[in-house]
Amino acid sequence: MQVTRFTAAKTYHPPKHPGAVAYRLQGMEASPVQDFWVGMSHFLPGGGADETPTGEETVYVVLDGELVVRADGREEVIGPHDSVHLPKGALRRVDNRSASPATLLVIIGNPRPAAAHPAPDAAT
Repeated sequence: MQVTRFTAAKTYHPPKHPGAVAYRLQGMEASPVQDFWVGMSHFLPGGGADETPTGEETVYVVLDGELVVRADGREEVIGPHDSVHLPKGALRRVDNRSASPATLLVIIGNPRPAAAHPAPDAAT
């Protein structure tokens, strides 16, 4: 079992996330999780994540506050305990348009190695 206390979680700086503070909770440098990583981001009013494609499959869960997520030509306001799934490569944007901070739990898959090509059958 790997416990990461929030008080010991390290901050990281995702690019193109103005007005946000991000913490790595599991995976990457925080723990030996192999298939995904978990982070938590606090978005100040007016903060967000600029429109960029997701690098891997992503899930967002709002823990507190309200955020606007735009992807695939849709815009949704998500609040506490609402979740969003974004496939790899989805062009997405996140905005805190409210007057209060918002907290987002972020779960992102790690890149998978390319499938190995089987060796040709020597019998043919």
